[in-house]
Order: sequence, then C-alpha cells, then structure tokens
Amino acid sequence: MKVSRIVTAVALLAVATFTSCKKNYTCTCTTVIGTGSIDVKHSIDDAYQSDAQKSCNNYQDEANRTVPGGTTCHL
Repeated sequence: MKVSRIVTAVALLAVATFTSCKKNYTCTCTTVIGTGSIDVKHSIDDAYQSDAQKSCNNYQDEANRTVPGGTTCHL
C-alpha cells in the first residue's frame, strides 16, 4: 500500500514538473536602418512559450512587410 502511494506521488510530481505553464514574455525586435538599429520590445502576457514564439514571429513578419529584411525578433 505504501509503495503504490509513493509511486503515485512521484508520478504526479513528474507530471507537474514537466507541464508547461503560462508566463509573461518579452519579444525584442531589432530593426537595422543603414548603420544604426532600433530595438522595440513587445510584451506577451500569460502565454505558453510556443504561443509567445508565434506572436514574436508575427511581429517580425509584420515589421518586415514595412521594411523588408530589416527586422529580426526573438523572445
């Protein structure tokens, strides 16, 4: 009986440890213009990392529609 409780507790702890949770992220976009650059930070709140990365990629795509190839973004 005690062994099964220990196994159950360890299994629940493992699941809790590896479960992704929502966090706040900052997407930093750098736009290069000539020899200078400008950084813009975007807050992405209460998101899973994969969703935050998609949003950051969208910021980059949108900026590059205005200035093609001039902006890179990262979390």
